[in-house]
Amino acid sequence: MKIILLFKEIYLEGFRNIGNLILRNYFKAFAWFSFVLFVVALYAFIFRVSTGFAFD
Repeated sequence: MKIILLFKEIYLEGFRNIGNLILRNYFKAFAWFSFVLFVVALYAFIFRVSTGFAFD
């Protein structure tokens, strides 16, 4: 739980001082999009490992 709160604080601090509203929203959307892509890649890797895929 402490790690999640740390990530939340880093996320909020990163976007606190960005002045332009459009730029701030763009970076927030990009951060979430990158996080979703990372989760999908992690899921695909874990699925391949659990089904016995041969990484040759």
